[in-house]
Amino acid sequence: MTEEVGMSLENLAETFVRLADTLVADFDPAEFMRLLADRCVDTLNVDAAGILLADHHGELQVVGASSEQARLVELFELQHRGGPCMASYLTSVPVTIADLETESRWPEFASTAVAAGFRSVHALPMRLRTQTVGALNLFSTRLGDLGEGTIRVAQAMADVATIGLLQARVISRNELLAEQLQQALHARILIEQAKGVLAERLGVDMEDAFATLRRYSRNHNQFISVVSEAVIAGTLDVMTLTGARSDED
Repeated sequence: MTEEVGMSLENLAETFVRLADTLVADFDPAEFMRLLADRCVDTLNVDAAGILLADHHGELQVVGASSEQARLVELFELQHRGGPCMASYLTSVPVTIADLETESRWPEFASTAVAAGFRSVHALPMRLRTQTVGALNLFSTRLGDLGEGTIRVAQAMADVATIGLLQARVISRNELLAEQLQQALHARILIEQAKGVLAERLGVDMEDAFATLRRYSRNHNQFISVVSEAVIAGTLDVMTLTGARSDED
């Protein structure tokens, strides 16, 4: 299995340890969803990942994505209320599109995903027993299925992440999950606003603006939502982020 997903047992173990580590005082659901998306790309044979979670009204929201392209495709899926991720959430079963160019169930979604550079999509439910809280979308620039071994690992990652979210809710009473999901959505709003600020001031596209935010937050060991809030408030010099980008490039 490790050969199929292209990673060592040590890296696979680290992935599951990090996804299970939600019993911390400063647990941040937005960072946790970003971790899940990033780990999917690092661990599995996919090019991007996106995560939809149901808010306290039961409506799906995009709360994590490994790239701007994946985020935009997920938003399109929600706006048009049709696609593999939404179907996986509603049915609690995996949904696979091995060739987006021949997809007939959701042609508009397929066209959007192809335009973003993807050729296949695999959606997996984020569930624990009978409770489904969202879905994980795995995007690939290659045709075909991911393979049984890779799908098993991906579903296990989604399951562990779901357990982590539900575990955090139990620890701080039943209201915690809804509150954390709202925090995740608020963090996404901050990130999107900060991306717009950087894109305008640095003269870059949204993908490069997001990459700059991520690099700075990682280099300075800060939550990306905190960095985004500072950018919006003007308390973080944009040129400081530019320097961080130049140093790492």
